[in-house]
Amino acid sequence: MTEPTTDFRVPVRQLLKLTIPAALVGILCGLLLIGLSALAKVVEDWLWDDLSGLFGLDRDSPVWIVVILTLTGLLVGLVIQFAPGHAGPDPASAGLVEPPLPPRVLPGLALAMVLMLAGGVSLGPENPIMAINAALVVWIGARVAGRVGVPQWMALSTAGTLGAMFGTPLAAALMFSEMDPGDRRIPLWDRLFAPLVSSSTGALTMLLLSDLDMAMDVPEYPGLHVTDLAIAVAVSLGAAALGLLASYVFTPLHRLVHRVRQPVLLLTLGGLVLGLLGAVGGSITLFKGLDQMKQLPGMVGETTALGFLAFALIKLVALLVASSVGFRGGRIFPATFVGVSLGFAVSVAFPSVPPALAVGAATVGIIVAATRSGWLSIFLVVAIIPQATLIPPLLFATLAAWLLVTNRPELRAAPLDEPTPAEAGSGAPLTPPDTTEEQGSVDRT
Repeated sequence: MTEPTTDFRVPVRQLLKLTIPAALVGILCGLLLIGLSALAKVVEDWLWDDLSGLFGLDRDSPVWIVVILTLTGLLVGLVIQFAPGHAGPDPASAGLVEPPLPPRVLPGLALAMVLMLAGGVSLGPENPIMAINAALVVWIGARVAGRVGVPQWMALSTAGTLGAMFGTPLAAALMFSEMDPGDRRIPLWDRLFAPLVSSSTGALTMLLLSDLDMAMDVPEYPGLHVTDLAIAVAVSLGAAALGLLASYVFTPLHRLVHRVRQPVLLLTLGGLVLGLLGAVGGSITLFKGLDQMKQLPGMVGETTALGFLAFALIKLVALLVASSVGFRGGRIFPATFVGVSLGFAVSVAFPSVPPALAVGAATVGIIVAATRSGWLSIFLVVAIIPQATLIPPLLFATLAAWLLVTNRPELRAAPLDEPTPAEAGSGAPLTPPDTTEEQGSVDRT
């Protein structure tokens, strides 16, 4: 580990100057996430409850599921085809943090995100909201505080959005420490000072103005036994292997479906496939998966292990299809649902395995495979199952999964050799791809 040099003094005054801008960025990121999510919920209720009733159908009707998912594909395809900037570049090959987009792209991206969330597509809001918040923060920041560089605004936006998405600044703290951004002469906590202010205000905004709660009702873990370590490792490896299989399938599937060069047709066909998958798996396999995974504990007495396994596999296939055809959404939340479903499949098949242990180990396994972020994997499980006694076996499970997936592809498609029509018109980013450099550094002038 690199030690700070003795002749370097952290500019505390500069840290203090960044406190108010960082806090405002966090609040803005939280408000945008809350606002777009609330709008999506209004549209969702109208589509799935009010409109279905006009046709004498229930929201869980297989026919209605197929109709709404197909319609969602059509509408999102129209947005991508005709909106300025085509709702941004293809998200299948994008990571969670990307260079900021031009502001003209944001209305189309926001509309595509709202339609995706409301229509029941198996993707989460994480990638679109990160892009929207980053572009706005960079655009506003460049006009009100030009001396603060784009990388620093990106760091504040990323931290604020992470804090808002997960309702705690810990997610940003852990992920930024994993990135280890900035001038390494500066102590880590000084580099993280402004981003943590942003993530804290983002989390507070979310907690004060929404009902975010990721915790599931899972029986208390009875306590650590030596055999639990072996069980956690085995379950985690199995989940990580499934995630790796999906990773290897992703790029060929992405290239195959993009032989259809017309976004409206491609998204409509993708929506139809998602509707058919939803009709088979039921409404539990729709949407981003956060609310749906909370229903799984109550289904233990009436669902077999194969049933839970089917939920996981259908959700994973739906995730791959939705991402491949170009729906604007993220892969973390649906992958989490897959891990939770796999965990319940294990605990139902082997009743001696505590559900909390099985769910936690399966979730860290597939999230490590999907994201290559050990901290995010552990944090998500702690947020879902807030039981401190689970942490030791889950650390072993995470390390085992990490050994399996290292040097192998994460759950992201390789970029296409030639851009699609939507990509070609999405507009160049405002900065070069390398925006992580000096994310956490402070102005030393």
